[in-house]
Amino acid sequence: MTTRGVLYVHSAPRALCPHVEWAVAGVLGVRVTLDWVRQPAAAGTWRSEFSWQGRPGTASQLASALRGWHLLRFEVTAEPSATAEGERYSSTPDLGIFHAVTGVHGDILVPEDRLRAALARAGRGESDLQEEVAKLLGKPWDDELEAFRYAGEGAPVRWLHQVV
Repeated sequence: MTTRGVLYVHSAPRALCPHVEWAVAGVLGVRVTLDWVRQPAAAGTWRSEFSWQGRPGTASQLASALRGWHLLRFEVTAEPSATAEGERYSSTPDLGIFHAVTGVHGDILVPEDRLRAALARAGRGESDLQEEVAKLLGKPWDDELEAFRYAGEGAPVRWLHQVV
């Protein structure tokens, strides 16, 4: 069984670009050459997008392979398959890594135990419920990455593989 997904490298220093390619190749087991373009949102950085296909769990392996580099901003998505839900990983230098399970329509599916824990923290006055829900949905990561997601002139066009 296979699934497919996309790796979005939103910003990487030029010296890190070949290391990203080697890490991705190590996970996928094939040589990988990414098309790098300048990232206008952060001077001196580069961005790339890469569509991949592999077995369920490949997105988590890609995120794990890339998460150790502090200056890297990236997202990895995996489409749902017959045997697995979809996934989304987002990573920024300031926030670290975020993981969410996604359904067939792309919605984030929040596990019951995480909702209960958020309600308990808010109920004890340790945090605000709105902030807890925002974290569960990845809003701090979305806010930080939004400026880097904008596709500048010459950026590739992403075609959808499935319409629901």
